[in-house]
Amino acid sequence: MNIRKAVIDDVNEIMDIYAIAQDFMIESGNPNQWGHFYPSRDLIEHDIENEVCLLICDDESPHGVFALFSGDEPTYQYIEDGEWVNDDEYVTVHRIASDGKLHGIFKCVIDYCKGISDNIRIDTHKSNKIMQKQIEKNGFRKCGTIYVADGSPRIAYQWSRK
Repeated sequence: MNIRKAVIDDVNEIMDIYAIAQDFMIESGNPNQWGHFYPSRDLIEHDIENEVCLLICDDESPHGVFALFSGDEPTYQYIEDGEWVNDDEYVTVHRIASDGKLHGIFKCVIDYCKGISDNIRIDTHKSNKIMQKQIEKNGFRKCGTIYVADGSPRIAYQWSRK
């Protein structure tokens, strides 16, 4: 598996991956985190334009997608029922999705991030048990609760090399 930046020509394939992931989340008992509406095509196009949308590919066919941000994440400024591991610079992973055809997508994303940063933050919905398990299995520490832009709570995690 390799990781590359998405380009605008990838949008249809990316939206197909998200549709598969949305269905999987709903079927797995997590109908409210994304439903069939998130992320929107406009958001993905915005991510591509800002070069934060990355694809996980096998022989150049995308099978996974995620957004990777450097710098402060606005929704991480306030955390309750805990605290961040540290206040050092970090990258934030958002919107990880897979088409289910390749195993190890999450680990591939996290290994990539560990190669470029000593601190990684991520969050997920309380109903997303599969993602919680993957996050914890890959060495992240549960830090508390953050609130995303619409005000809904998310479980916040951080991995630190230090």
